[in-house]
Amino acid sequence: MWNTVALRSLGRLHPKATPPQLPRLQTLNHVFERKYKDLCHGKLPAHVLQNQGLKRTRDMLCCRLVSNKAKYRRGAKTYPVLDGRILSVYRHVFEENLRNSEAVIKRYSELLETVSKGGGENAILRHTQRNKKLFVRERLKLLLDDESFLELSPLAGLEMPYGDVPAAGCLTGIGKICGVWCVFMANDATVKGGTIYPIGVKKQLRAQEIAMQNRLLSVYLVDSGGAFLPLQSELFPDKSHGGRLFYNEAIMSAMRIPQVAVVCGSCVAGGAYVPTMAEEAVIIDKIGTLFLAGPPLVKAATGEYVSPEDLGGAKLHSEVSGCSDHFASSEKEAYECIRNVISTLNYDPLPEEVTEHDSPLYSCDELLGLAPRDYRCSLPVKLILSRLMDGSRFQEFKANYGTTLVTGFGHVQGHLVGIVANNGELTHDASLKGSHFVQLCSQRSIPILFFQNTAPHTAEPTSISQAEAQSNRLKAQASMMAAVACAAVPKITIVVGGCYGSESYVMCGRSFSPNFLFLWPNARVALVDSRHFSTVPQTGDSDCTDESELKHLKEKLEEESSAFYSSARLWDDGVILPQNTRKVIAQCLEIVEQQKYRVVSPCQYPVIRM
Repeated sequence: MWNTVALRSLGRLHPKATPPQLPRLQTLNHVFERKYKDLCHGKLPAHVLQNQGLKRTRDMLCCRLVSNKAKYRRGAKTYPVLDGRILSVYRHVFEENLRNSEAVIKRYSELLETVSKGGGENAILRHTQRNKKLFVRERLKLLLDDESFLELSPLAGLEMPYGDVPAAGCLTGIGKICGVWCVFMANDATVKGGTIYPIGVKKQLRAQEIAMQNRLLSVYLVDSGGAFLPLQSELFPDKSHGGRLFYNEAIMSAMRIPQVAVVCGSCVAGGAYVPTMAEEAVIIDKIGTLFLAGPPLVKAATGEYVSPEDLGGAKLHSEVSGCSDHFASSEKEAYECIRNVISTLNYDPLPEEVTEHDSPLYSCDELLGLAPRDYRCSLPVKLILSRLMDGSRFQEFKANYGTTLVTGFGHVQGHLVGIVANNGELTHDASLKGSHFVQLCSQRSIPILFFQNTAPHTAEPTSISQAEAQSNRLKAQASMMAAVACAAVPKITIVVGGCYGSESYVMCGRSFSPNFLFLWPNARVALVDSRHFSTVPQTGDSDCTDESELKHLKEKLEEESSAFYSSARLWDDGVILPQNTRKVIAQCLEIVEQQKYRVVSPCQYPVIRM
């Protein structure tokens, strides 16, 4: 990020150097001049005080910002190199894991193919040809910068009790607009006509939560037919149902998180509140409409026919009601307008220089053989880390203590991170070690990566000494749980194997609000591992009914613990391929870092529209 002279000087700028933070310092220069002219009242020359303030600020910025990169360049390359060789003794397990990974990835690709088609070919043709609207993925191409974006929970809504709702009827993710990371929420009207299902509400609420947690600008592309009435009891009355979307919009605005919206289709009933509560809204002529009740309900109530344009079209809301701030004659013009709006935000430009970093010494494709088919097929977690860390370098913490948990520091594409990775059962010593390390990361403001592969439910104690040992372990796990919950740093969780029982909470599972949580396709998520159940009753007086019930429970747990079942219900932020893990982690770290470059005013009230 910074130049060589600045790095070597460690905060002392060479007279001829032009530091990257100079534009910010020049801005501060003018601020100091204005402030001190008002304060000195002629007692001291303004430029003297201004220069003193500028010097302190320059020194502070250089020491804080330059030293982090200097630490990386001076220290990261001296971290010990992990031995990532796969020994012959592990080869059969590696091959077994590889075959399983290939099978689940094939299934994953099939599901992604299904989701990419939205509501199906006929629905897309009707949407694009009859209704003259762009498909949602084409809209994103016009909205976002020409680079890859992070799509969240693409498998949400598949095989739900009320049927398939591909991608939950809306696309959510994080991409760059004018160089700024933004959360987007885009309705897909080809799925159920844009009708909102309970899973769609949950998906949009999760996107808003990510926006609030990481202070990200939010963009809504609204093309919604309102709530699906037969399921109204599951998406209307409760605290985390549909109304929470509008509550969050107000709270986000008060948090100084900008929100903008494009009305690119029908916005009926609850869907109408989304753009009217955004800070700026664009409506598209001929295809964008906004009303609480559409023409059919008007006809049923009054017997009068009114066209959608007259009832709530673009001209009405741009010229009469004021619900829209910008009128666009086409979709292309609308997304250009939104990009222009975003360019007016008070964001400092993100650093454009690419941080120097080394690639891992081992191929990321080998992660497929390190993704455990089940817990018994787990290989040492350092083999995984050696394929994710820059230069396969890792500064381990307490290497010889509590060895069933691996902790330490490394870099992912130049970002310094703390690592907490399962390497066996979470014992008493491992939990205390994890608690200590998590607190270190929190004190040093270092993001934490959790690599989760928790052990299935352990056997019940059979003696007093075992019961005492288990009690001590639970106390130590509670200590680590508290440390994880209270660590005020970004947390990213990757489930590389099992996500079982209370140990999943300790390793920053969904309940502990990590900034992001992703699964590998082989991951299992359940209270207990069904594969550790016995289908044979243990008591002699059990009858066949007990055996059949146990068998049915095992089959149910097996189905419900798959990564795809989890992701369909938004228990995570998506399934990612093992070989893409490093890229996804680096994107997430860049996203959470953006808030450092925001200029936030102390104002604590939302923007209230007319």
